[in-house]
Amino acid sequence: MSTEELSTRFISRLTNETIAVVLAGGRGSRLKMLTDWRSKHAIPFGGKFRIIDFPLSNCVNSGVRKICVLTQYKSHLLVRHIMRGWNRLNIEMGEFIEVIPAQQWVEENTWFQGTADAVFQSLDIIRSHVPEFVLILSGDHVYQMDYGEMLAAHVKKDADITVACAPVNVDNAMNYSVVSVNDNYQIKKVQEKPDSSEIMPNELNHVLASMGVYIFSIDYLEEHLLRDSELDNSQHDFRKDIIPYAVEKSHRVFAYPFSEQVKLKNAYWKDVGTIDEYYSANLEVLTHPPTFNLHSPNWRIFTHEQQLPPAKFVGSGESVYGIENTMVSAGCIVNQSSLHNSILFSNVKIEKNCDLSGVLALPGSVIGENTKLRNVVIDNGCNVPSGTVIGNDLEKDAKKYHVTPKGIVFVNREMLGQGRRYLPHTSSEIQRIHPK
Repeated sequence: MSTEELSTRFISRLTNETIAVVLAGGRGSRLKMLTDWRSKHAIPFGGKFRIIDFPLSNCVNSGVRKICVLTQYKSHLLVRHIMRGWNRLNIEMGEFIEVIPAQQWVEENTWFQGTADAVFQSLDIIRSHVPEFVLILSGDHVYQMDYGEMLAAHVKKDADITVACAPVNVDNAMNYSVVSVNDNYQIKKVQEKPDSSEIMPNELNHVLASMGVYIFSIDYLEEHLLRDSELDNSQHDFRKDIIPYAVEKSHRVFAYPFSEQVKLKNAYWKDVGTIDEYYSANLEVLTHPPTFNLHSPNWRIFTHEQQLPPAKFVGSGESVYGIENTMVSAGCIVNQSSLHNSILFSNVKIEKNCDLSGVLALPGSVIGENTKLRNVVIDNGCNVPSGTVIGNDLEKDAKKYHVTPKGIVFVNREMLGQGRRYLPHTSSEIQRIHPK
């Protein structure tokens, strides 16, 4: 038997003994209006997916098929999406996805107080599946990662905790938990969102940042969640409390460099924590070759697939404009318009003579004729009036819409005077809100 076959069997044994816990309870307040009435994890991404689909797809592709999703903030859309789109696992083979709401076990504080507290409140459910390892995942990043290789590194180093880490530019260090390691990648120091002047970058002006992906041996996890739960001065958070404590006490805490991903040569990770980051991550799907490849046959991204007709392009002759570097999803109708470097999500309708560049049009939105949009995010179900111009005068746009620090304009139904909470999902619902 070859070394590669032995390694494959070794990793498959580890993944079978692992349960993934996806943290999907937070709001994601830095995403502003995108999370006013849905959790960050349920936000549409990449034309047809939702953000939660990426960590869940990573689990399935990695062979980790015992999954718990911890929910809390405005979770109805997220729960419905998981129930409809993620019933593909084989229960008879011990595979499952369980959605676990806040258990309200703590008398004084009924909701999750931090990421560690969320897992602590669900520990009895996690323990009932008798795992040897627990894979803790942030449910709000878009990325492709093979967790099996990280599990193998965790076992080979006899680690108490393994933290997946990726290089980030020193100028962005204040948005992350930054770690310092020795030659064996054992973590020796943790700095939570430090000022750039406090850290020493490498020769490429990068620092090593935690990706919010952790592996714990189950006994170690239980011991330290219990210890942390009894501390009044703790924020009960993995990044702020559990990891720094373990490093301070010289426990075996190792960084797993994201660059060591072998199966995924073009592995990708991004924390879409702001509208600017969300926007840029979507556009990275359009680059050629893609920075973020959604089309790889070896690493499929799964989701809830609506039964929709193919996209339709209307018009002929000289009046037809061009489509350039654009993704158009199922159910869309485009009528004699120009689309450049844009993504139309499901069931979007573009009327005549529109000019769109750098636009994310989320599901069910309608763009009226003679509209010109530049670097704009149109939220679900918006009906943009005919003749609207957005993106040419940011000072004027800021009086009505939300303009980000990088000049991206966000538009939702409330800003257009069309109500606030309604979110169309199916073809029939979109027909009610946008009748012919």
